[in-house]
Amino acid sequence: MAGINPYPDGAIEKEYNQRSIKKRLEAFFLDNVGRVVTRQMIIDVSIDPITKIQPENWHQRLSELRTDDGYTILSNRDRAYLTVQQYVLESSEKRETAGKRVLPTKAAWHKVIERSGNRCEWADGGYVCGLQHGDLDPVGGGTVKLTPDHMQPHSVNPNADPSDITQWQALCGRHQVIKKNFWDSSSGKINTLAVMQALPQIEKLIAYSFLKEYFGD
Repeated sequence: MAGINPYPDGAIEKEYNQRSIKKRLEAFFLDNVGRVVTRQMIIDVSIDPITKIQPENWHQRLSELRTDDGYTILSNRDRAYLTVQQYVLESSEKRETAGKRVLPTKAAWHKVIERSGNRCEWADGGYVCGLQHGDLDPVGGGTVKLTPDHMQPHSVNPNADPSDITQWQALCGRHQVIKKNFWDSSSGKINTLAVMQALPQIEKLIAYSFLKEYFGD
């Protein structure tokens, strides 16, 4: 069933002054359960109410609401009625999650930052991000903030060693979101189901047709 957009003109009628981006986004979604919200609304809510700065890592906080907190926040990857840059919180109820996200120790994170040269370590097909902490992200917008990423996805190994720097890498917010649970950076293996879920509808249909032909009806 399609959601309802409570703000046809894209305006948000309430201020969200919670101290963290994640808490502001959580409050916003809970105020609009079952209703379609847009990417711009999410960005507007994530802006610091005091400094008015748009954070680069709002994508990551949205991802954490899904994976760490268990909220079913759907996008066009999950429902055909949603268009690109539209989202809906299906229910205020939380799913069971994989467990509290482990973070590296301060000492280990310091070594990871030293290793990376204070730059995003995302590398794929010969492309290396290399955006430095504090840079302006030319693609995603906002100021780059490097955060720790599990070399193995949290869903695969929620118990990464906080002191082992080989199990961690520094990623910018945009590449934290792009990686999601798609890649195991330590083994190079791909989470096929997660990739399929992320495909646009036309490619899902192509994959569905291939699998029907491969396995037969």
